[in-house]
Amino acid sequence: MSKDEKISSFQCLKGVKGPQGHSSNVKSLVSVQDLKSIGLKSHDCHILMQQLLSVAICGVVPKNARYTITYLCSFFSSICSKVIYPLKLDELEDEIVVILCELEMFFPPSFFDILVPLVMYLVREVILGGPVYLRWMYHVERYMKNLKGYVKNRYRSEASMI
Repeated sequence: MSKDEKISSFQCLKGVKGPQGHSSNVKSLVSVQDLKSIGLKSHDCHILMQQLLSVAICGVVPKNARYTITYLCSFFSSICSKVIYPLKLDELEDEIVVILCELEMFFPPSFFDILVPLVMYLVREVILGGPVYLRWMYHVERYMKNLKGYVKNRYRSEASMI
């Protein structure tokens, strides 16, 4: 992406307003001057990948690449949904292989580190472990944040009674 395209996509993310408690305030986590997103938690990355990325790249990325990234976002949304149809899982497994092959056409080989091909195994994990939302750790992370707020000695928080 050119610098102007990055600026327009970050400005789009800067203007996003979501419901209270849905995710962190994306406006405060995105810096248009530095073209960086700072301080994203794991849940924020999920929200970005499932819902916001396809909107942010809408007028910026070429049409074929945009469709592929949008299919990837819809794949993550369908994997993380509360209702999963077992007959649809085989289709999703075939679909992610096609999506990854199309991504290889648009992105350089240096983009594909060890984590990108692991997306293929997410469907198998859903088959074996059940719906993903039952195994999320977001509520535990939020509770740990509350507990860390009670700690007085922040230098050695592991030694605190709290």
